[in-house]
Amino acid sequence: MRSSKILGVGSFVPPKVFKNDDLAQMMDTSDEWISQRTGIKQRHWVEGETTTSDLAYEASIRALEASKTKKEELDMIILATLSPDHEFPGTACFLQAKLGVPGIAALDVRQQCTGFVYGISIADQFIRTGMYKKILVVGSEVHSKGLDRTPQGREVSVLFGDGAGAVVVGACDSVAKANEPHILSTHLHADGSFAKELWIQAPSLAYDGPRLSNEILARGDHFPRMNGKTVFMHAVKRMPEVLVEALKSNNLQIGDVDLFLFHQANLRINEMVGKQLGISEDKIFNTIQKFGNTTAATIPLGMDEAVKAGRLKPGMLVASAAFGSGFTWASFIFRY
Repeated sequence: MRSSKILGVGSFVPPKVFKNDDLAQMMDTSDEWISQRTGIKQRHWVEGETTTSDLAYEASIRALEASKTKKEELDMIILATLSPDHEFPGTACFLQAKLGVPGIAALDVRQQCTGFVYGISIADQFIRTGMYKKILVVGSEVHSKGLDRTPQGREVSVLFGDGAGAVVVGACDSVAKANEPHILSTHLHADGSFAKELWIQAPSLAYDGPRLSNEILARGDHFPRMNGKTVFMHAVKRMPEVLVEALKSNNLQIGDVDLFLFHQANLRINEMVGKQLGISEDKIFNTIQKFGNTTAATIPLGMDEAVKAGRLKPGMLVASAAFGSGFTWASFIFRY
């Protein structure tokens, strides 16, 4: 079996910035309230008719350029999102059309905050078995059009931003050596008994009646709802667990890792994860201050930002972990 590696990364965020003070004009909040609880200072939100696949396209073009890959070389597109362009078909199909690469496989992953890691795992397995050689993996979100921007939605709406990140995953010539670029392993988990702790209830087939109605809209069932304390408690438990699992499976120690790229849900979660595992702050790269929580996009967006900032360089060993709705949690380790 061959190994796979990340050939290049790209990202894109819409130009419009909303700072915490801007949100204070919409709902009962403040820069101090948001900053203390989340670490977020600003986020980017789309304007007009911009869709998730539009952001995904921009990130994908940049990832293809960075990896020196022609779009015609792609064998598959994997797109992770919780904010699809439409209920169906999958958003990966809309991205495929915009890229102009008909005929190849196009797959949506709906595992929310862990979606990108799930996508990396799928790509890694397809390449390891020899079925495909180059796969585009994208995380893209447009949250802003689905948020409750009234005081009732404050606790959730201040968290989320729009953006996209993408990587091209390609085959190594053979099984990679330890010091060569490659994906070492991926680790995926879920526990659906907590599915309603962080979810959007509507549209839904669970109603006795239409999937969406004026009554459903009046109740606000189409807005995201979160049990914040439960999510926080499980995140700070599961992320360290799945990181340790990844390290043990590769006979590695915390000190062997050069950079940690965590999912960007809440800066306080990442700080606690780092503290529990004894990770020095200079090894954790955070972007939530600038972009908020872009769910499936946070890890590839952070990866690209780390490259631009000179924090992620060729040869570095990187560990990444995510936790989110489902509940789902996952990790992967790669040599860049």
